[in-house]
Amino acid sequence: MIRPSPTAGKASELNIALCVPLGGAAGIWGPSALASAKLAVAELNSASGIAGRACRLITVNAGNDAHEIEDVLTDLVEEGSIDALVGMHTSAVRHDLLKAIGGRIPFIYTPLYEGGERTPGVFAIGETISQQLWPSIRWLSEHHRPRRWMLIGNDYVWPRVAHRLAHRFVSEFNGRVVGEASLPFGSGDYEPVLDQIHDLRADAVLLSLIGQDAVDFNRAFGNAGLAAHVVRLSCALGENELLGIGASNTDNLYVSSGYFSSLNTDANLSFKERYHSHFGVRAPTLDTFGQSTYEGMHFLAALLDDARQRRADTSALPRLGAAPLSYLSAREAVYAGARVNRVPIYLARADGHAFRILARF
Repeated sequence: MIRPSPTAGKASELNIALCVPLGGAAGIWGPSALASAKLAVAELNSASGIAGRACRLITVNAGNDAHEIEDVLTDLVEEGSIDALVGMHTSAVRHDLLKAIGGRIPFIYTPLYEGGERTPGVFAIGETISQQLWPSIRWLSEHHRPRRWMLIGNDYVWPRVAHRLAHRFVSEFNGRVVGEASLPFGSGDYEPVLDQIHDLRADAVLLSLIGQDAVDFNRAFGNAGLAAHVVRLSCALGENELLGIGASNTDNLYVSSGYFSSLNTDANLSFKERYHSHFGVRAPTLDTFGQSTYEGMHFLAALLDDARQRRADTSALPRLGAAPLSYLSAREAVYAGARVNRVPIYLARADGHAFRILARF
């Protein structure tokens, strides 16, 4: 956990807390998220910064096992050490951060999430589970016709909302949920759940496990011989997890997401060119979680630049971001104003160590 002194950095700089997981189940997201945010800062500072001020990142560990994060952020805000926060972490951590910052500084929350965030000054710019799940379950129902679904996720708010919605969507497309399991982070023992999938004769599984837990489960799933005849759908699995799972364990593995590194769009091709040019051959593998911090930094810049142009008081958080904004996004997201961010959704199938995009919704 990095904790700068109150005098760290120049007074004219805009100090931004970058909250990303550096350990725990979600730690696999960290390297790409850090790199993507640093690229955005380099791009912004090579121009006019944010609202006319050079920006500087202060990295805070937002891993699921970082229990001190609430105290750290409270101190940073009260000391005046940070002006804004960009967070890429689980919703459980987001709730802890909201207790700490109390609507006192702008908070850009970047990854996919369960939806419904309305806290003043908080801008959740990622895709929501309802946007991801409904079209994906419809597509799988049309192409694979699964009838018996098993729901498996970590035990916190995002998987719980995902599974509640999945019950309705699965039923809408003539399937039914035959079993459900909520697992603690770092469970490691998946044999009972795999036995349950077999015993219940599930032909589809919705996976709401994150990070290293998703890697470990999918490895065990493949080793159990289930991959060939049971469809898997995840809404939170990126390229880093796919590399960890291994090509031999990815049969019938589908992912619904707002971003894949393999997107063949002008915006993404340009983003990847800048990313690899900046970091070289050792650049962390790009994924949806990393890309989101790049987008979050540019969204914050657009938000505060707009407030400056309108001579608005950025401390009036409930009024911040009322109007549409144009900002740089590798996935062509569009901010429509009033905290409505429109994000394209793609369905992809794992193809070895890469994702093959099948549909855009």
